[in-house]
Amino acid sequence: MGTPPAMWWLHEYFTWRGRPYYLALQSAAGGFGSNPQALQVTQVMTDRPCRAVKVGRLQIRFFVKRNILQTPTQQLSQAPAPLFISTPEATAFDLIHYASRIGGIDRAAETIAPLLPKLRVRELKQVLNVENAPAIAQRLGFVLEAKGAKKLADAIYNWLPDKLITIPLSPLKSKRRNFPVAEHWQVLNNSNELKL
Repeated sequence: MGTPPAMWWLHEYFTWRGRPYYLALQSAAGGFGSNPQALQVTQVMTDRPCRAVKVGRLQIRFFVKRNILQTPTQQLSQAPAPLFISTPEATAFDLIHYASRIGGIDRAAETIAPLLPKLRVRELKQVLNVENAPAIAQRLGFVLEAKGAKKLADAIYNWLPDKLITIPLSPLKSKRRNFPVAEHWQVLNNSNELKL
């Protein structure tokens, strides 16, 4: 590899820099056993922009989150060194939030599916309250319902405001062109794979 695995030294690196961090997105999902596709890069959330790191075959890509200190995290179990990782619920939320930067909404949904047995309603509500982002919550609710997680989807729907603005499921895909609207979520379904 040309360097020790990132999980051995990320915590010490960020402690040395005095910056918050957590293992995030598909890397976090992998820590919980969701590995739909082999990931070639370690994804880390922090509070300010950082250049990607490449040492030997190791690649680390950084993502920025302003309210990172409020995001629920935990220690990665069975890690060889201390390492903060987003909780399964925060991981699912981040996957939808950053979907356009990790391969699209379909890839995010594919990564969330194996996480479903680990998601808890109470912790999901905590994430929704911390993030306070209705549009992302609408997309997450749609994805959870499409994947058959009705109880979790209902918890999100009950959290949402009474009046929803219609939003595209994938913000980067083509403009409105006869895509169906999931009325319950007010989500314009411009995904090729996700259906309710």
